[in-house]
Amino acid sequence: MKYQFLQTPVDVLPVTTKYRKIKTAIPTPETLGILLDLEKYESRSMHGQLPVVWDRAEGFQVYDICGNCWIDFTSTIFVANSGHANPQIISALQNIIDHKLLHTYTFAHEIRAKFLKKLIEITPNQFEKAFLLSAGTEATECAIKLMRMHGQTISPTKLGIISFQGAMHGRTMGAEMLKGISHQSTWIGYSDPNMYHLPFPRESFDEKYDWAKHFQEDMNVLKSKGLNFDDIAGFMIESYMGWSAMFYPVKYIKALTTFAKEHNCLVTFDEIQGGFGRSGKLFTYQHYNVEPDLLCLGKALSGGLPLSAVIGSQKIMDLPEFGSMSSTHSANPICCAAGLANLEVLEFEKLVMESARKGRTLHQRLDKFKKKYSDRISCIFGKGLLAGVLFKNPETGEPDGVFASKVCEKAMQKGLLLVHTGRESIKIGPPLIIPDEALEEGLDIFDEAIMEVIK
Repeated sequence: MKYQFLQTPVDVLPVTTKYRKIKTAIPTPETLGILLDLEKYESRSMHGQLPVVWDRAEGFQVYDICGNCWIDFTSTIFVANSGHANPQIISALQNIIDHKLLHTYTFAHEIRAKFLKKLIEITPNQFEKAFLLSAGTEATECAIKLMRMHGQTISPTKLGIISFQGAMHGRTMGAEMLKGISHQSTWIGYSDPNMYHLPFPRESFDEKYDWAKHFQEDMNVLKSKGLNFDDIAGFMIESYMGWSAMFYPVKYIKALTTFAKEHNCLVTFDEIQGGFGRSGKLFTYQHYNVEPDLLCLGKALSGGLPLSAVIGSQKIMDLPEFGSMSSTHSANPICCAAGLANLEVLEFEKLVMESARKGRTLHQRLDKFKKKYSDRISCIFGKGLLAGVLFKNPETGEPDGVFASKVCEKAMQKGLLLVHTGRESIKIGPPLIIPDEALEEGLDIFDEAIMEVIK
């Protein structure tokens, strides 16, 4: 059952601290007209989030028009890693706007060259070139194309793409097919016969478990269904399972990459959610100690503007012919200016290291919550300033999405915004610039919200 957030204002206790302020009923009565207009004029597919009407967001805080202020644990789903409205990004945007360069199609401009140079400089050595787009799902489609183009340089039948069931790679056609969830892609009308899906290998803490054997068994199941291993063009891996922040077993991913090399197919990591410091490393795949061929980037790449990318070796990235893979807004100068400033902030302020350091605080606190609410919290996943908290029904042990939604709503009423997934999970991902004290305060609110929903 889907939980519907209250649209009727509820009187809540006022809150005034250094980092948050709640002084009206929630949802704020003055913003109900905006919510109603959106309900009337906008497709409902855009709706379902907490009923907070944002007026502005700065650093790690979100404000409405009435002066309410929330601590943000969402980073707008891991976009604002360097902080909302980061001053350096704002300055870069003002400069490019004042310079009167808003769009160039694919004609060259200097800021594009500077941004691409910086992006390639900060990434591992195997990534030599990039292709810029606007949205993460476009990056996914581009990676599918590149993997298959590479496969066809070897054999005309080398078209197979393998992904994991339930992974989130976007909402365009190819991206939806990668999920392997049939009821979510019935609108397409057919299945790509060259797309295959592995079950997600939920990490076991049994160190003796043979994950390499597990991977081979998974592949043998696909083989028994008619897959010729020599026809695999590549693997698409969401660096962690998006809705839960579950990571793969390291040995499973190592076995996968070994297999890929043996069968001359590519490995692509979808870093759209996990990239640019979120997990305590520049890219989440680095937790697996492997070297992929392609990365899909987005969200935190620009710190707030629509910008995504695929990066890889020159050999792979130059497979398409001149002008054959451009897009109207690829490498838009405004987005590139934001992207360059964002990468400079991440580097100068050492935000990847900060994510790892603050992540230890986050996960130590969450581990205590798991013990405190052992009948309600089934699992906690994540690394760095990324966490997924999974809730269960205390009587049946079944996933409890309604409880998770109620905790999100209660936290909102207290001045904390959490990532509402609509499932049994709550995700936590504050901007990497959040002060330690504010992080601790946000976790205190999370604790209070769980306790009050239980009561």
